[in-house]
Amino acid sequence: MSVFATLIGSKIIFGANLLEGYMPLALEDSDPFKIFNKHEDMIVLNDKPWNIEAKAHLLDDKITPNSAMFVRNNGLLPEDLDAKKWTLTIDGESVIDKTTYTLADLQSKFKLHTYQLTIECGGNGRSEFNPPAKGNQWTIGAVHCATWTGVRLKDVLEDAGIKSDAVYIGFHATDIHLTGNSNKETISRGCPMSKALQDETILAFKMNGEAIPLVHGYPLRLVVGGWPASVSGKWVNRISVRNRIHDGAKMEGASYRIPCEPIAPGEKVKDENMCIIESMPVKSLITYPKSGAMIKKGQALTIRGHAWAGDLEVNKMEYSIDFGSTWTSCAIEKPANRLAWQHFKATINFPEKGYYEVWAKATDALGAAQPMIVPGWNPKGYLNNACHRIAVKVN
Repeated sequence: MSVFATLIGSKIIFGANLLEGYMPLALEDSDPFKIFNKHEDMIVLNDKPWNIEAKAHLLDDKITPNSAMFVRNNGLLPEDLDAKKWTLTIDGESVIDKTTYTLADLQSKFKLHTYQLTIECGGNGRSEFNPPAKGNQWTIGAVHCATWTGVRLKDVLEDAGIKSDAVYIGFHATDIHLTGNSNKETISRGCPMSKALQDETILAFKMNGEAIPLVHGYPLRLVVGGWPASVSGKWVNRISVRNRIHDGAKMEGASYRIPCEPIAPGEKVKDENMCIIESMPVKSLITYPKSGAMIKKGQALTIRGHAWAGDLEVNKMEYSIDFGSTWTSCAIEKPANRLAWQHFKATINFPEKGYYEVWAKATDALGAAQPMIVPGWNPKGYLNNACHRIAVKVN
């Protein structure tokens, strides 16, 4: 009930009388941009559950504000949240002591850390695959890099105690399954212990210095930078330490998996031949100017944007104005910290009047570069890291 009141911005008189599963009209009819404090240029892909993406120009800030952060939900927002009563339980086959912490315990017992962390939906760019892949048809805006403050997951796990056979963690949360069935988990994914124990994997209380917005995981979110956003569980109230790969909801079948070997477009793949997505591929985004920019002949154009590469750094950033025939280097900054995206810029002079496209290409520390076209097809349309491009007309 407190969730509905928060979203509506007013106390719900007689709210105790609401039937289970009933959605107040104020929310059904409300502007989602106002409800979630999103920019009006954001694009709503789905409202049951909410899936909202940014346009490239909204992501121009070095640190993404809430107004431009994409929303990827798998179920309904949790209800009756009370941060004062919130607890996090650490359990599983491979934990020494099942331990429960309040938020106050976490904040007082462990050192707080702040990182800028890049989070990208595994399906970002899905709309470009042909034949079409099922799922929300994300274009380029399901990525962000905010500042997150919290405690390191490894500190909490070490406090509870990890057995030597621990290989994976899985998160559990309080969001509501679309069916309303309280016995069904909406999503319960995880990662290998090696990733769980990295310094930058945190249980976050704050985003950009303030309490995490409800739609982004208030009051506690697992943040795992550089890996698919589905690993960064929202509204987390339990972490399981597993002696095998976690088998929670959305860990099975083709969910967040790609074929282990390349396949032909449209080809069927058996579940056992699908591999779990881990580190995201190298990618970049031009955030200024907007596509469709018009300039006068002889006028230089400054472009800027961000680049990221999962667990790696971006070592080189380039642009092309001749459809990839030649490439010119951009200036690129070092990341603010590991797993933060990096900022690039370049000044471009165009040789004559006419239509151009500016293409951006990043190369990671191991030499892997973005492809110029959509990479290998896969059934769920994951990991499209093709070069981003904008149109420019010189008059």
